[in-house]
Amino acid sequence: MNILKFGGTSVGSVDSISALIEILKPLQGEENPIVVLSAMGGVTNALLDMAENARNLRDYGDALKLVEEKHFKVIRTLLPAGAQNPVLTKLKIYFNELEDILQSVYNLRELSAQTKDLILSYGERCSTIMISHIAKQQFPNAVYVDGAELIKTDSNFGQAKVNTYMTEMLINDFYEANQDKLLFVTGFISSNDDGRVTTLGRGGSDYTAAIWGAALNASEIQIWTDVDGMLTADPRIVKKAFSLPELSYTEAMELSYFGAKVIYPPTMIPAFLKKIPIVIKNTFNTAFAGTYIKHGISPSNLPIKGISSIDEISVLNLSGSGMVGKAGFSGRLFSMLSREQVNVVLITQSSSEHSITFAVKPADSLKALSLINKEFELELQARKLEYPEVENGLSVVAIVGENMKRTPGMSGKLFSALGRNGVNVRAIAQGSSEYNISVIISKTDLSKAVNAIHDAFYADLKKTLHVFCLGTGNIGKTLFKQLQDQMPFLADNNDLQVKVMGVSNTRKMYLDPRGIDLNTWEEDLNNQDTKASLPDFIRRMKAMNLPNCVFVDNTASHNPVEFYLDILQSSISVVTCNKIGNSADYEQYAAFKQAARTYGVDFFYETNVGAGLPIIRTLKDLMLSGDKVACIEAILSGTISYIFNNYKDGVLFHEVVKEAQEKGYTEPDPRDDLNGKDFMRKMLILARDAGYALEEKDIELENMLPPSCMAAESVADFYKELKNNSAYFENLKKQATQDNKVLRYIGKLEGGKVSINLQMVDENHPFYTLSGSDNIISFTTNRYKDRPLVVKGPGAGAEVTAAGVFADIINVGKR
Repeated sequence: MNILKFGGTSVGSVDSISALIEILKPLQGEENPIVVLSAMGGVTNALLDMAENARNLRDYGDALKLVEEKHFKVIRTLLPAGAQNPVLTKLKIYFNELEDILQSVYNLRELSAQTKDLILSYGERCSTIMISHIAKQQFPNAVYVDGAELIKTDSNFGQAKVNTYMTEMLINDFYEANQDKLLFVTGFISSNDDGRVTTLGRGGSDYTAAIWGAALNASEIQIWTDVDGMLTADPRIVKKAFSLPELSYTEAMELSYFGAKVIYPPTMIPAFLKKIPIVIKNTFNTAFAGTYIKHGISPSNLPIKGISSIDEISVLNLSGSGMVGKAGFSGRLFSMLSREQVNVVLITQSSSEHSITFAVKPADSLKALSLINKEFELELQARKLEYPEVENGLSVVAIVGENMKRTPGMSGKLFSALGRNGVNVRAIAQGSSEYNISVIISKTDLSKAVNAIHDAFYADLKKTLHVFCLGTGNIGKTLFKQLQDQMPFLADNNDLQVKVMGVSNTRKMYLDPRGIDLNTWEEDLNNQDTKASLPDFIRRMKAMNLPNCVFVDNTASHNPVEFYLDILQSSISVVTCNKIGNSADYEQYAAFKQAARTYGVDFFYETNVGAGLPIIRTLKDLMLSGDKVACIEAILSGTISYIFNNYKDGVLFHEVVKEAQEKGYTEPDPRDDLNGKDFMRKMLILARDAGYALEEKDIELENMLPPSCMAAESVADFYKELKNNSAYFENLKKQATQDNKVLRYIGKLEGGKVSINLQMVDENHPFYTLSGSDNIISFTTNRYKDRPLVVKGPGAGAEVTAAGVFADIINVGKR
């Protein structure tokens, strides 16, 4: 025999009640199930509001009519006309009684706990009598049972304590006399020895089901709700939360205590004592097998079973020398709070005994503060204790699971996930059982924290990177195309999902908390009315407060660089192909690197030096592995590389430059490439990454062009001067050819000094065979002494640069 309890959403509408009846149909057998019902969804809150309105002399009549009509509508829809009158009459009697009670509250301006319980009891009474009559159409043996007559309690109205012996005796006697009936029992309500209605508190209908199940030694207790059992986290916060097939009683207790609202902790106690399984099922998805809460669960490979949270808590901290070594101080504090009905959610105490921090519900915070000030008045006046303060706007997050016990690294993984996402932990608590680690954090960080923890502990799920992109030029567009094409591969092979949450250019910006569709991003951006504002874009990105956040700068503008430090200090990683930030003052470069280390995020800029070539990463790996870099030589300009690779016999220098411009290798004014400034910035970044605190003025830059070419007033004049100086370049080429050498414009880092100049190299040099517009770099180190380590390939172009940015984004995800 099973107990089936249906919650408010499961009895809240015509459709849900119809689904309930369908669930009961196949269960008719030798032993009928017992059905425990809550009030219709929203009715209990409506009754509470009516009671408060009556006490405060406000209107409650309209709300009462709405609740009445809600029930009548269901009856008119689900019952044939001939069967409606008996139940409508009974309900009308109930609503008249309720109106009389509310009028009494209104007249007396007084609402006692006893009266409130009586008012609330009508929610379960009305729903249960209504559904029992509807069920009679399918099950003629359906019977309405007023649970208040069978569950006996003390007189602690609002949170009554059950007299287990008397209750079980009454339930057994009643069941023996009605075994052939299908019982529909009111949840939540009970009565004291005088027959006065009491209630069982929050989760009372679940508790009713557990009481009946324990009294009758049921096979299982089924809790039918509107979600697929117990999930790894609140699905409203974590979209990737998934259902758990089973939990131990301890795990379920811990998760429920810290906010998992599917089941209320006291509900489980009667079932726990009798070892009766509790099954959480979904009324609207009957194919789901349910989450089983029971003894002897199967071994699980999940590191934790779930993440639970309490949205709103307040924290009080009591500190002072008067606590140190004082036996019984904690007992005095918490006994006093217990006497005054202040529930303490979480406690943590420093090993020095100098302070105790505890959390309470916000509604109890001022009461707790007043009680402490009164209880410890002498100690506070004598300065043996500091006056406590209440800190509001906080939340509790807890990770729960039996596998946490004696498993190293659980705390490290938790705090790493929080720290990397900039979530500050205010207090920590862990019991010696190791089933639970709880942290107190700011409420504004709750969603980000729970998502970050979920990603950290459930490695089988895809980690989500939330990306905000600046710049929609060639590189930005190509990056989005690469992301779109590579999404399936990332999901299948890297367990990674990249979600673009925001995009901006100099004209418009577009941010969407649901993510931006990469199929239509350009059209969606153009359709936006929001003008581009970099400060506003960054403000909104920070306000979203998402975990695993990456800011991507695909521009060549100074403006975004000004925000890098603030972004990094907001625990958001930065990926940039914009070399302006790293090649400006060394102090700024160092500040970016330090901020990334301090706030546990990444600052990646591989494309600053060699587009998609792994130059920065290679240098970093060499240094991390303990190798010493003796010399770095490089050609880091695709334009200059193309010009000197194609400056051969029969071709004049100005003709090669013109050809490079026509092929799109140069800027509109080729001097912007040929002046070596861009090359110099790349060498400066390399030198800094190699450990040298250099400024731009420290680099020896030799100009390859005669002064008259650089001084030309226009591009046309520049080409004239270049042609006029053909003899200069022809002499260089002739000399190189005679010596079996080639011309190369090479940057060199050696002994902490950087120089860039035009050189002639022979066939023994790794740069001799360079062709096309390729970049090349050689690392001479202790390990690569005789034969340098060479990296070679395209060093410019939207495809390779976007690929480098893409790789940096993925590397953020790997961390």
